[in-house]
Amino acid sequence: MMGEVVVLGWLTLELTNSPVLVGVAMGMRALPMFFIGLPAGALADRFPRHRLLMLTGVGQALTTGTLGVLGLLGLVTLGHILLLTFASGALRGVEHAARQSYTHDVVGAAKLMPGFAVLGVAMRVGWLLGSFGAGAAIARFGSGAAYLAVALGFLGGAIALVPASAASDATPRNGDSLWRSAHGFFTAVRTDRILLLLMMLTAGAEMLGFSHQALLPSLARDVLGTGPEGLGALNGARSVGGIVGLVAATALGGVFAGGALFLAVLVAFGTGLIVLGVAPAVVGFTGVLVVLTVVNAAGALADLLAQSLLQRSVPSHLRGRAGGAWVVAIGLAPLGQLQIGALASLFGVGIALGTSGLALVALAVAAAALVPRVRRL
Repeated sequence: MMGEVVVLGWLTLELTNSPVLVGVAMGMRALPMFFIGLPAGALADRFPRHRLLMLTGVGQALTTGTLGVLGLLGLVTLGHILLLTFASGALRGVEHAARQSYTHDVVGAAKLMPGFAVLGVAMRVGWLLGSFGAGAAIARFGSGAAYLAVALGFLGGAIALVPASAASDATPRNGDSLWRSAHGFFTAVRTDRILLLLMMLTAGAEMLGFSHQALLPSLARDVLGTGPEGLGALNGARSVGGIVGLVAATALGGVFAGGALFLAVLVAFGTGLIVLGVAPAVVGFTGVLVVLTVVNAAGALADLLAQSLLQRSVPSHLRGRAGGAWVVAIGLAPLGQLQIGALASLFGVGIALGTSGLALVALAVAAAALVPRVRRL
């Protein structure tokens, strides 16, 4: 997934020379998730989850592999990028919903947060390899070859699940239609509004916090003056930060995994983005890597806590749909990527990062003040 982010951002910037269109391309990865989240969650409550994970891995291999072939032939256009990235994002929405609920099946409720943390560390090790690997592949062989390498990564992820057992998928299957399944989750949201608040906070973290990845190509090329290897290093710092944050969560064993910690981590996430906005002028490339590592440690913890709190806030028969609710929330990412790209085009990368960070801090503080119940989760 991280290799795809690197090559997608770089290829789009090469074709368009526009941070706004890089934001649009990044947004196409997440846009379908908003619409497919709840149906994806319903699918995860009806069908074997490890099979869904394999099918979506193969599908993403096909979409990225097609972009790789087009790139090698010199035929790739912005339209191809947007269309195939959108299709890949739809498949990823199903994957995310199935992965969360399948993790619950494997480790159980008592070990859910440590389970998500271990899974997150493994993912970010892959992200680290993908960041540097994609950057090096672009520099030496071009974006088409890098996309083919990404396709092999998705295919490898699908093959790795072939020996997975359906016996771990122990939740009774829901026989309702997709519409009735989605309606059942909306009913749960109306009954307990804390689910809606968790979705809103998750969406805020995605739009205001994680949207900073859309600026990394411009930060690497236009602000720091580095090439694709520099972009790979920046994305590598994101992965290292995620690993650090999740290893810390694993060490804690989920003891403090509550709403108060979630809000505090969101404040730290936003504050880190403000610092990142001024870091290039103050500490240079190495300092930016350090700050980016800290920012993404906070981001990884925020993501982990959001997933865990959503899964723990619903009964077992709604776990797939709780994963779908998280997918819906992160599906709002294109709004954040568009706004941060527009701010960067108008006022510069530093102002865009600082504005987003300040808004995220304000959101967390407002939630803590206006909805005390979230602090007691």
